[in-house]
Amino acid sequence: MAPASFNPISNTVCVMDASGNLGLSLVQRLLQRGYMVHAAVQNHNCELQLNGLSCENKKLKIFDADPFDYKSIIAALRSCSGLFYTFEPPEDQPTYDESMTEVEVRAAHNVLEACAQTETIDKVVFTSSATAVIWREDRKSEIADFDERHWSDINFCRKFKLWHALSKTLAEKTTWALAMDRGVNMVSVNAGLLVSPDLSIKNPYLTGAAELYEDGVFVTVDLNFLVDAHICIYEDVSSYGRYLCFNHVVNRHEDAIELASMLTPAAPPPPQSFDQDVKIIQQRISNKKLNELMVGFESGSQLVD
Repeated sequence: MAPASFNPISNTVCVMDASGNLGLSLVQRLLQRGYMVHAAVQNHNCELQLNGLSCENKKLKIFDADPFDYKSIIAALRSCSGLFYTFEPPEDQPTYDESMTEVEVRAAHNVLEACAQTETIDKVVFTSSATAVIWREDRKSEIADFDERHWSDINFCRKFKLWHALSKTLAEKTTWALAMDRGVNMVSVNAGLLVSPDLSIKNPYLTGAAELYEDGVFVTVDLNFLVDAHICIYEDVSSYGRYLCFNHVVNRHEDAIELASMLTPAAPPPPQSFDQDVKIIQQRISNKKLNELMVGFESGSQLVD
């Protein structure tokens, strides 16, 4: 349940981009909690699903919002007290490569600038990634566990062509700098690998997955938990800064096998050994900050009428 002191300017929020699994699920959950929702999409295939929801729920409005069209962003944000922002690659550029970095940074900058220009916006929940935390040259020598204070090293990401990590790191750093400069109340969610029905071996998060596993920092998150985390962070007035978000650590051989079978169901299972079966890699990443915030959060409760 949200704290009693939670008092937004209005109960209208915007979800941008509502085209992906996270965005669509956020829209559905926010409607269930009683919010008025502006669903901003750039993927017209997803708009068909949202149209079905809007027919059933008068609290949902759908907006065509291109993150490179400033006016369309402003229109979607109008009268909203909050924004849930998650980047979805453009349909004509679905692959993460070096050029995606500029695309994601520009989109994030435009959205945050639009928030700064929208007087009703009280809080922004920005979806980032754990890959903006864990990729560093010195990650093996770090004495303390990785947490929200760590940032991936930009030069390291470029050197090893970790384009997903580079894009997420630069986009998040850009938005933090702009938020602080323009006085926008922003909180970021640094999510682990999202486990959803469409997860495939092509997911850019998986670049360097073997190294993440060996280093004890390979983490995943279920869609429901990720949605709950976003809403809890928005509703709790004490939330601040960055939050690593995951609810599973891949640090056992059987975990890795299970994930591999999900990613490549047609491939034969790898040979196993007793040593591998019993080995547990020490977890070296912490989500303590988020877990403490979410104590007592009731995902099924209705916040507003």
